[in-house]
Amino acid sequence: MSWRRLLGALVVAALVAAAVAGLLRSSAPARDADPVRTVTQGLRCPACQGESVADSQSPIAAAMREAVAEQLAQGRSPAEIRRWFVERYGDDVLADPPARGLSLLLWAVPALALLGAGAAAVRTLRPSRHRRPVAAAAGRARGGTAAQRVWWVSCAGVMVLVAAVALAADRLDDAQPQGRPADPVAVTLQLARDLERDQRYDAAAELYREALRDRPDDGVQLRLAFALLRAGDAAGAERTVREVLARSPDSPDGLLVLGLAQRSTRPGDAPETLRRFLAVAPRHPAAPEIRRLLGA
Repeated sequence: MSWRRLLGALVVAALVAAAVAGLLRSSAPARDADPVRTVTQGLRCPACQGESVADSQSPIAAAMREAVAEQLAQGRSPAEIRRWFVERYGDDVLADPPARGLSLLLWAVPALALLGAGAAAVRTLRPSRHRRPVAAAAGRARGGTAAQRVWWVSCAGVMVLVAAVALAADRLDDAQPQGRPADPVAVTLQLARDLERDQRYDAAAELYREALRDRPDDGVQLRLAFALLRAGDAAGAERTVREVLARSPDSPDGLLVLGLAQRSTRPGDAPETLRRFLAVAPRHPAAPEIRRLLGA
Protein backbone atom coordinates (compact mmCIF):
# COMPACT_ATOMS: atom_id res chain seq x y z
CA MET A 1 0.00 0.00 0.00
CA SER A 2 1.39 3.42 -0.97
CA TRP A 3 1.75 6.20 1.57
CA ARG A 4 -1.06 8.13 -0.09
CA ARG A 5 -3.48 5.24 0.27
CA LEU A 6 -2.35 4.75 3.83
CA LEU A 7 -2.91 8.44 4.54
CA GLY A 8 -6.39 8.26 3.00
CA ALA A 9 -7.28 5.25 5.11
CA LEU A 10 -6.06 7.05 8.22
CA VAL A 11 -8.24 10.09 7.39
CA VAL A 12 -11.34 7.89 7.08
CA ALA A 13 -10.47 6.04 10.29
CA ALA A 14 -10.00 9.34 12.14
CA LEU A 15 -13.35 10.69 10.93
CA VAL A 16 -15.19 7.52 11.93
CA ALA A 17 -13.43 7.38 15.31
CA ALA A 18 -14.32 11.02 16.03
CA ALA A 19 -17.96 10.42 15.15
CA VAL A 20 -18.18 7.29 17.30
CA ALA A 21 -16.39 8.97 20.22
CA GLY A 22 -18.78 11.92 20.05
CA LEU A 23 -21.82 9.65 20.08
CA LEU A 24 -20.52 7.62 22.99
CA ARG A 25 -19.56 10.71 24.97
CA SER A 26 -22.96 12.36 24.45
CA SER A 27 -24.92 9.23 25.32
CA ALA A 28 -22.85 8.12 28.30
CA PRO A 29 -24.53 8.78 31.65
CA ALA A 30 -22.80 11.24 33.93
CA ARG A 31 -21.13 9.67 36.90
CA ASP A 32 -22.33 11.10 40.18
CA ALA A 33 -22.14 9.88 43.74
CA ASP A 34 -25.76 10.95 44.34
CA PRO A 35 -28.15 8.64 42.42
CA VAL A 36 -31.06 11.09 42.82
CA ARG A 37 -29.03 13.87 41.21
CA THR A 38 -27.89 11.52 38.45
CA VAL A 39 -31.51 10.83 37.49
CA THR A 40 -32.85 14.36 37.98
CA GLN A 41 -30.09 15.88 35.85
CA GLY A 42 -31.76 14.12 32.94
CA LEU A 43 -35.19 15.64 33.69
CA ARG A 44 -36.31 19.12 32.65
CA CYS A 45 -38.00 21.36 35.21
CA PRO A 46 -41.46 22.23 33.82
CA ALA A 47 -41.60 25.54 35.69
CA CYS A 48 -38.15 26.79 34.63
CA GLN A 49 -36.47 27.72 31.37
CA GLY A 50 -33.39 25.66 30.62
CA GLU A 51 -32.92 24.20 34.13
CA SER A 52 -32.83 20.58 35.12
CA VAL A 53 -34.82 19.19 38.02
CA ALA A 54 -31.52 18.67 39.84
CA ASP A 55 -30.62 22.39 39.71
CA SER A 56 -34.02 24.09 39.97
CA GLN A 57 -35.23 25.56 43.27
CA SER A 58 -38.93 25.57 42.31
CA PRO A 59 -41.45 23.58 44.42
CA ILE A 60 -42.35 21.35 41.47
CA ALA A 61 -38.68 20.41 40.99
CA ALA A 62 -38.45 19.62 44.71
CA ALA A 63 -41.49 17.35 44.41
CA MET A 64 -39.99 15.63 41.36
CA ARG A 65 -36.73 15.04 43.26
CA GLU A 66 -38.73 13.48 46.11
CA ALA A 67 -40.58 11.27 43.64
CA VAL A 68 -37.27 10.10 42.17
CA ALA A 69 -35.84 9.41 45.63
CA GLU A 70 -38.89 7.37 46.62
CA GLN A 71 -38.79 5.27 43.47
CA LEU A 72 -35.05 4.63 43.86
CA ALA A 73 -35.73 3.51 47.43
CA GLN A 74 -38.36 1.12 46.07
CA GLY A 75 -35.71 -0.48 43.86
CA ARG A 76 -36.65 1.01 40.50
CA SER A 77 -33.87 1.58 37.98
CA PRO A 78 -33.10 5.04 36.49
CA ALA A 79 -34.51 3.88 33.14
CA GLU A 80 -37.78 2.80 34.80
CA ILE A 81 -38.05 6.16 36.59
CA ARG A 82 -37.49 8.11 33.37
CA ARG A 83 -40.12 5.97 31.67
CA TRP A 84 -42.53 6.72 34.57
CA PHE A 85 -42.12 10.47 34.02
CA VAL A 86 -42.42 10.19 30.22
CA GLU A 87 -45.67 8.21 30.51
CA ARG A 88 -47.18 11.04 32.57
CA TYR A 89 -45.71 14.16 31.03
CA GLY A 90 -44.40 13.18 27.57
CA ASP A 91 -40.91 13.15 26.05
CA ASP A 92 -40.39 16.84 26.73
CA VAL A 93 -39.88 16.14 30.42
CA LEU A 94 -36.50 14.67 29.44
CA ALA A 95 -33.53 17.02 29.25
CA ASP A 96 -32.48 15.25 26.03
CA PRO A 97 -35.64 13.97 24.28
CA PRO A 98 -35.13 11.17 21.72
CA ALA A 99 -34.22 12.45 18.27
CA ARG A 100 -36.98 12.39 15.68
CA GLY A 101 -37.94 14.22 12.52
CA LEU A 102 -35.35 16.78 11.43
CA SER A 103 -33.20 16.08 14.48
CA LEU A 104 -32.91 12.43 13.51
CA LEU A 105 -32.01 13.45 9.96
CA LEU A 106 -29.26 15.75 11.23
CA TRP A 107 -27.74 12.82 13.12
CA ALA A 108 -28.07 10.40 10.22
CA VAL A 109 -26.65 12.51 7.36
CA PRO A 110 -23.05 12.82 8.66
CA ALA A 111 -22.89 9.12 9.49
CA LEU A 112 -24.18 8.13 6.04
CA ALA A 113 -21.77 10.58 4.41
CA LEU A 114 -18.81 9.05 6.25
CA LEU A 115 -19.85 5.55 5.28
CA GLY A 116 -20.31 6.61 1.68
CA ALA A 117 -16.90 8.28 1.59
CA GLY A 118 -15.27 5.18 3.02
CA ALA A 119 -16.90 2.95 0.42
CA ALA A 120 -15.90 5.34 -2.37
CA ALA A 121 -12.32 5.40 -1.11
CA VAL A 122 -12.11 1.63 -1.12
CA ARG A 123 -13.51 1.38 -4.65
CA THR A 124 -11.35 4.19 -5.95
CA LEU A 125 -7.99 3.32 -4.41
CA ARG A 126 -8.10 -0.48 -4.47
CA PRO A 127 -6.70 -1.91 -7.74
CA SER A 128 -8.97 -4.33 -9.56
CA ARG A 129 -8.02 -8.01 -9.29
CA HIS A 130 -9.33 -8.69 -12.78
CA ARG A 131 -6.92 -6.37 -14.52
CA ARG A 132 -3.84 -7.80 -16.17
CA PRO A 133 -0.55 -6.63 -14.65
CA VAL A 134 0.44 -4.61 -17.72
CA ALA A 135 -3.02 -3.04 -18.05
CA ALA A 136 -3.09 -2.30 -14.34
CA ALA A 137 0.29 -0.59 -14.54
CA ALA A 138 -0.84 1.46 -17.54
CA GLY A 139 -4.06 2.32 -15.75
CA ARG A 140 -2.17 3.48 -12.72
CA ALA A 141 0.12 5.60 -14.85
CA ARG A 142 -2.82 7.26 -16.65
CA GLY A 143 -5.42 7.45 -13.95
CA GLY A 144 -3.56 7.31 -10.66
CA THR A 145 -3.39 11.05 -10.31
CA ALA A 146 -7.06 11.48 -11.29
CA ALA A 147 -8.19 8.83 -8.79
CA GLN A 148 -6.26 10.48 -6.01
CA ARG A 149 -7.77 13.83 -6.89
CA VAL A 150 -11.25 12.31 -6.78
CA TRP A 151 -10.43 10.82 -3.39
CA TRP A 152 -9.20 14.09 -1.89
CA VAL A 153 -12.14 16.02 -3.35
CA SER A 154 -14.48 13.45 -1.80
CA CYS A 155 -12.81 13.89 1.60
CA ALA A 156 -13.19 17.64 1.35
CA GLY A 157 -16.84 17.22 0.34
CA VAL A 158 -17.51 15.04 3.38
CA MET A 159 -15.91 17.67 5.64
CA VAL A 160 -18.04 20.42 4.10
CA LEU A 161 -21.20 18.31 4.39
CA VAL A 162 -20.59 17.55 8.07
CA ALA A 163 -19.93 21.23 8.78
CA ALA A 164 -23.06 22.28 6.86
CA VAL A 165 -25.23 19.83 8.78
CA ALA A 166 -23.80 21.07 12.10
CA LEU A 167 -24.52 24.67 11.08
CA ALA A 168 -28.05 23.74 10.03
CA ALA A 169 -28.61 22.06 13.40
CA ASP A 170 -27.52 25.20 15.25
CA ARG A 171 -29.85 27.36 13.15
CA LEU A 172 -32.76 24.99 13.72
CA ASP A 173 -32.12 25.09 17.46
CA ASP A 174 -32.12 28.89 17.38
CA ALA A 175 -35.28 29.05 15.24
CA GLN A 176 -37.32 26.64 17.33
CA PRO A 177 -38.52 27.38 20.86
CA GLN A 178 -36.81 25.56 23.68
CA GLY A 179 -38.50 22.26 24.40
CA ARG A 180 -40.53 22.21 27.60
CA PRO A 181 -43.68 20.46 28.75
CA ALA A 182 -46.69 22.02 27.06
CA ASP A 183 -48.53 22.78 30.31
CA PRO A 184 -46.42 23.19 33.47
CA VAL A 185 -49.55 23.61 35.59
CA ALA A 186 -50.83 20.22 34.40
CA VAL A 187 -47.53 18.64 35.44
CA THR A 188 -47.78 20.31 38.85
CA LEU A 189 -51.34 19.07 39.36
CA GLN A 190 -50.45 15.52 38.32
CA LEU A 191 -47.57 15.47 40.79
CA ALA A 192 -49.87 16.80 43.52
CA ARG A 193 -52.38 14.03 42.83
CA ASP A 194 -49.58 11.46 42.96
CA LEU A 195 -48.56 12.84 46.36
CA GLU A 196 -52.15 12.63 47.59
CA ARG A 197 -52.30 8.97 46.55
CA ASP A 198 -49.18 8.46 48.68
CA GLN A 199 -50.98 10.26 51.56
CA ARG A 200 -48.44 13.09 51.56
CA TYR A 201 -51.05 15.79 51.88
CA ASP A 202 -48.79 18.61 53.10
CA ALA A 203 -46.53 18.27 50.04
CA ALA A 204 -49.57 18.01 47.76
CA ALA A 205 -51.03 21.19 49.26
CA GLU A 206 -47.79 23.06 48.51
CA LEU A 207 -47.99 22.04 44.87
CA TYR A 208 -51.65 23.06 44.64
CA ARG A 209 -50.64 26.49 45.95
CA GLU A 210 -47.94 26.65 43.28
CA ALA A 211 -50.49 25.81 40.58
CA LEU A 212 -52.88 28.46 41.90
CA ARG A 213 -50.19 31.13 41.66
CA ASP A 214 -49.79 30.37 37.97
CA ARG A 215 -53.46 29.71 37.17
CA PRO A 216 -56.24 30.77 39.59
CA ASP A 217 -58.99 28.18 39.31
CA ASP A 218 -61.81 27.11 41.63
CA GLY A 219 -61.22 23.43 40.90
CA VAL A 220 -57.56 23.68 41.94
CA GLN A 221 -58.52 25.69 45.03
CA LEU A 222 -60.97 22.98 46.05
CA ARG A 223 -58.24 20.37 45.62
CA LEU A 224 -56.05 22.50 47.89
CA ALA A 225 -58.84 22.67 50.49
CA PHE A 226 -59.28 18.87 50.37
CA ALA A 227 -55.51 18.36 50.80
CA LEU A 228 -55.41 20.75 53.76
CA LEU A 229 -58.36 18.98 55.36
CA ARG A 230 -56.69 15.59 54.98
CA ALA A 231 -53.44 17.03 56.34
CA GLY A 232 -55.28 18.04 59.51
CA ASP A 233 -55.39 21.78 58.80
CA ALA A 234 -59.17 22.28 59.13
CA ALA A 235 -58.84 26.04 59.65
CA GLY A 236 -56.76 26.41 56.49
CA ALA A 237 -59.24 24.27 54.56
CA GLU A 238 -62.13 26.44 55.77
CA ARG A 239 -60.41 29.69 54.76
CA THR A 240 -59.54 28.28 51.36
CA VAL A 241 -62.99 26.90 50.55
CA ARG A 242 -64.81 30.04 51.72
CA GLU A 243 -63.07 31.93 48.90
CA VAL A 244 -64.59 29.48 46.41
CA LEU A 245 -68.05 29.69 48.01
CA ALA A 246 -67.91 33.49 47.84
CA ARG A 247 -67.82 33.11 44.05
CA SER A 248 -69.99 29.97 43.79
CA PRO A 249 -72.29 29.70 46.83
CA ASP A 250 -73.87 26.42 45.68
CA SER A 251 -70.64 24.57 44.88
CA PRO A 252 -71.30 20.99 46.10
CA ASP A 253 -67.64 20.20 46.75
CA GLY A 254 -67.18 23.58 48.43
CA LEU A 255 -70.09 22.92 50.81
CA LEU A 256 -68.81 19.41 51.48
CA VAL A 257 -65.30 20.58 52.43
CA LEU A 258 -66.66 23.45 54.49
CA GLY A 259 -69.01 21.18 56.43
CA LEU A 260 -66.28 18.65 57.14
CA ALA A 261 -63.85 21.39 58.18
CA GLN A 262 -66.46 22.95 60.48
CA ARG A 263 -66.73 19.68 62.41
CA SER A 264 -63.33 20.70 63.84
CA THR A 265 -63.54 24.49 63.74
CA ARG A 266 -67.27 25.17 64.34
CA PRO A 267 -69.06 21.95 65.32
CA GLY A 268 -72.40 23.74 65.81
CA ASP A 269 -72.45 24.98 62.19
CA ALA A 270 -71.31 21.75 60.53
CA PRO A 271 -74.70 19.91 60.40
CA GLU A 272 -76.45 22.84 58.73
CA THR A 273 -73.69 23.15 56.10
CA LEU A 274 -73.75 19.41 55.40
CA ARG A 275 -77.56 19.40 55.06
CA ARG A 276 -77.26 22.22 52.57
CA PHE A 277 -74.71 20.10 50.69
CA LEU A 278 -77.24 17.22 50.52
CA ALA A 279 -79.95 19.57 49.28
CA VAL A 280 -77.72 20.92 46.50
CA ALA A 281 -76.22 17.57 45.43
CA PRO A 282 -78.35 14.63 46.69
CA ARG A 283 -76.64 12.22 44.26
CA HIS A 284 -73.09 13.27 45.00
CA PRO A 285 -70.78 10.24 45.57
CA ALA A 286 -70.19 11.42 49.14
CA ALA A 287 -73.89 11.91 49.91
CA PRO A 288 -74.51 8.41 51.44
CA GLU A 289 -71.60 8.82 53.84
CA ILE A 290 -72.76 12.32 54.84
CA ARG A 291 -76.30 11.02 55.51
CA ARG A 292 -74.84 8.28 57.70
CA LEU A 293 -72.68 10.86 59.49
CA LEU A 294 -75.67 13.15 60.17
CA GLY A 295 -77.81 10.22 61.30
CA ALA A 296 -75.20 9.13 63.77
